[in-house]
Amino acid sequence: MKYERHALILKLIEEKDIETQEELAAELRNNGMDVTQATVSRDIKELRLVKVMGKSGKYKYAVMDRTEPELSDRLFRVFSESVISMDHANNLIVIKTIVAGAQAAASAIDAMNWPEIIGCIAGDDTILVVVRENDLVNDVMKRFSKLMRK
Repeated sequence: MKYERHALILKLIEEKDIETQEELAAELRNNGMDVTQATVSRDIKELRLVKVMGKSGKYKYAVMDRTEPELSDRLFRVFSESVISMDHANNLIVIKTIVAGAQAAASAIDAMNWPEIIGCIAGDDTILVVVRENDLVNDVMKRFSKLMRK
């Protein structure tokens, strides 16, 4: 079921400009898939979908092609241009981004493969980063700050 849904998602975003999780969920339902918003959110993360500017000037979901050699540079540039602020509590870092920037910025964080980071969850304009230990948070935030200055 999951693989069928993933295949349908990839087909849908290739054929249509889908801007939101709600639109994607509606399209899946129209095609016979009973999904929740949480399921769609997980699918987007698992498929590594990002929002890109479409020909219409609106953002839409697309597959991130990790085979491009300049991908890392582009992801870091997206991160630096998207992030507005950061704060933390214990081992959690909350990153605020521009509207619709969190998914791409979170993909950049995932691509960094820093061992201090267990994982991150992205919404539309907020990312929650889980750091392995409290005493590593300041170092991770300093490294993020350096990326923002590039």
